[in-house]
Order: sequence, then C-alpha cells, then structure tokens
Amino acid sequence: MSVDHYENFPVASILMPRRLRKPVAAIYHFARAADDIADEGDLPDAERLRRLDEFRAELKRIETDESPHTPLFRRLAAEVQAHALPMPPFYDLLDAFSQDVVKKRYADFAELQDYCRRSANPVGNLLLHLYEEATPVALAYSDAICSALQLINFWQDVARDYAIGRIYLPQEDLAKFGVEEAQIAQGVDDEAWRALMEFEVDRARTLMLQGAPLGSMLRGRIGLEMRMIIAGGLRILDKLQAADYDMFRHRPVLRPFDWVIMLAKSAPLRF
Repeated sequence: MSVDHYENFPVASILMPRRLRKPVAAIYHFARAADDIADEGDLPDAERLRRLDEFRAELKRIETDESPHTPLFRRLAAEVQAHALPMPPFYDLLDAFSQDVVKKRYADFAELQDYCRRSANPVGNLLLHLYEEATPVALAYSDAICSALQLINFWQDVARDYAIGRIYLPQEDLAKFGVEEAQIAQGVDDEAWRALMEFEVDRARTLMLQGAPLGSMLRGRIGLEMRMIIAGGLRILDKLQAADYDMFRHRPVLRPFDWVIMLAKSAPLRF
C-alpha cells in the first residue's frame, strides 16, 4: 500500500489496468517530487516554499493551456488533458506539502482532518476520475479511505516524523492521555502511551471501515485493488495492536504472508 516517500498510492500495481498506469505514474511523480521538496535534504524553509510555488506556477500553465517548463509537468499536462482530470486536487496536495514545511503540531483532530483532506484525499479523487467513477457517494467513501490511510501512516511513523520535528498526534489527545512530547523522543511505550495509541488506531480503523463499501462498488481489477488497499491499511493497524503500540521498536510493515492474508480478505463485500 505504500511506495517510497509518497505513501497511500498504488503505483504500477499488477492489478492496475494497463491503460491507467501511465496517468497514475504521472500523478505519483508529481506528488512524490513535491513531497520530497517539503521533506528531503536540508534546504531552508523559505527555499522549500519557493520551489513549491514554482510547482504552482507549472500547474497554472497547465490550467491556461500553456506549455509547462519541465518534463515532469509536460507529462502531467498530457494526462490531465487526456483524462479531463480536475486541477483543484493538485493544488490541494501542494497546500498540504507547504503546510508540512511550516506547521509541526496539530491542536486537535479537526485540524488533522483538514490536513488529511488536502494531503491524502486528493489522491483518491484523482484516481476516481481516472476510473470514471467520481460520483458523490464514491468520493465520500474515497475520502474516508484516504484520510484513514494518512492516519495509519502517521501512527506507524511517529518516531520518524518526530525525528524531522513533526508530531501529528493531536495535542489535545496527548494532554487527554497524559503523554508528553519527551516520551515520544525517548520512545517510552508505557500504559498512557498504549491507551493513546489504542484510541488513535480505533479512530483510523473506524474511518477505514466507513469507506470500505467503495471496494465493492468499483468493478473488476480496480475494485480488487481498492479492497487490497483497504485490507493493507487494516493489516497495519492489526500489526500496531499486536505490537502493543510500540512502533518505536516494532514499526509494522507488510511482508509476503501479509499479502496472502490481504488477498483472502479482499473478496467483494455486500452492503
């Protein structure tokens, strides 16, 4: 369910119809390049924001039927035109990456949900447009799945995010369960930490299950791919729970046997 830096993206999956692999790759490379600007290396924040503004300028050229300046955006422009892809999701992704540069803490879950709306949900929106399945109901299910995947990524990567100065756990939740930031820095998984993470994992699982009907709405290999993505996210949550929420020393990853389990759980559901 994850690929390199930009997770939650089913890139070049064997389940992806061949006709969609090129546009999916173009969207992925845009998202990964922008994500790398926000996260990688030791650039000052001002330079990161400037480079993301250059990406916005390239998107504007696509919108106004001008030729983009870079090969990355010329490839993206071709797919946007070929598949009539909406432009707002691309801008939303850039807004989220820019936010990562300047915002390191989240006061409450509402703030975090707003971030997920721009950092994760646009991916599902674009994929549904590629699938020609972008109905209001499908988009609502997709938003729930994508936000859940983003939360799952945060929960498995608490230590990694802290290492680059970010905490996505809502501050109000830390206070509610009596967890200090120093505890994250030291990797202390005591009773308070386990109670906090049980709460966050349950919230992510509930959100994922809210969106799960999408996997049965979509047809053929696309539907199977979606059910595998859902099963993968739930499997990571199961692994977090099995590790007693000690992701500091037992960061969950999907191994070959997990894919067997996920496939077995990916039969179409009836709702």
